[in-house]
Amino acid sequence: MKKLSILFSIIFSQAAMAADIKVENAWMRATAPGQEVAGAFMDITSTDNAKLVGATSTAAGKLELHSMSMDNGVMEMRQMKSIDLPKGKTIQLSPGGLHVMLFDLKQPMKQGETIPMTLDVLTADKHHESIKIDVSVRDLGGK
Repeated sequence: MKKLSILFSIIFSQAAMAADIKVENAWMRATAPGQEVAGAFMDITSTDNAKLVGATSTAAGKLELHSMSMDNGVMEMRQMKSIDLPKGKTIQLSPGGLHVMLFDLKQPMKQGETIPMTLDVLTADKHHESIKIDVSVRDLGGK
């Protein structure tokens, strides 16, 4: 009985330490035939300071975190090691800004489909969380 009590104590203490991460409006554009890359966008809110440190999906060979910005009139895309998720602030991953880049797509992404994705988040206390989401595929215009 004591072992069971200790086990429950460990489980509940770990859950209390974990950040509460909310992901909303996860979407990506449909792709053209032969297109091998795409961007995914979403809104992420954390109740504690955290960082998005990676993502995976069965729909693509590799995913990376990216930012886009203007530099001397030229749009540049750069890979990032992480995206900060400040406590209580909604971080928008959107076209032309922060986003998750999918490489080596396994098949064309068609409007109306949903793509499974797992986000890897590191909390301020160095706890890793895996957050499973569904990414909606919208038309080529993103609607």
